[in-house]
Amino acid sequence: MKRTVALTTLGFALVATMASAQDMMRDVDLTSPAMVSAEMSRQDIEAVLAKASAGAPADFTGTRLSGLDLSGLDLSGVVLRAARLNKTKLGGARLDRAILDQAWLLDADLTGASLKGANLFAAQMARAHLDGADLTGARIAADLSGASLVGASIADANLGADMRNQSMGLMRAVLRSAKLERLNARNADLSRVDLEFASLRGADLTGASLRNAQLGGADLTGATVIDTDFDGADLTSAKLIAPIGLDRAKNFDKAKNRERLIRQ
Repeated sequence: MKRTVALTTLGFALVATMASAQDMMRDVDLTSPAMVSAEMSRQDIEAVLAKASAGAPADFTGTRLSGLDLSGLDLSGVVLRAARLNKTKLGGARLDRAILDQAWLLDADLTGASLKGANLFAAQMARAHLDGADLTGARIAADLSGASLVGASIADANLGADMRNQSMGLMRAVLRSAKLERLNARNADLSRVDLEFASLRGADLTGASLRNAQLGGADLTGATVIDTDFDGADLTSAKLIAPIGLDRAKNFDKAKNRERLIRQ
């Protein structure tokens, strides 16, 4: 009962904080055992996975799994809601359709992992490593500040703000200062996403929505922007050098602060 109450309190606190700044870390002791320790071993997790089924997926809600090496595990469909996975190694793991809502993945290693169709709502993923990861079709409303997604895919993913539910504030992805070089963002919803100072060099934004996105100081050098929707996007001090397909971009004339773009 106490654990349920604690998790509920944490959930409300996280939502409330994301509503204001999507930054909960100022109120949490990141060095506490709850954030850096593990209460299960890899073998324990493998045993739980062996007993799970499609109808009854493994459930690790609120479980402390920080610092473990879970590389290569098949965690497809697993419930990791509010789990602590800080600095956990998940390289090459399969997390397709996994539920990672309100999970903590600070500095986690998800290099080459598959998260197709995963749910990452209100997740804390600052400085996470997702180079080469596949997040195709995922729902991502996470704080990925300073994260690395070099060569990753968020094609058809939804990172945009849910404008139908503003009682909890602006819930959207935050990719401030993230490394997004060669990112595949084809047809992704990046509306209202915070991409300030992010590096999108060589990214493929074909068909993506950047409506009302924050791109101040972002680097879009060599990015492909065919059919990319710039309506209301803030381009203050953004680098737009040698873009591909700018003449075929949508609503570029409706972007904000175009006169402050860096073109060379």
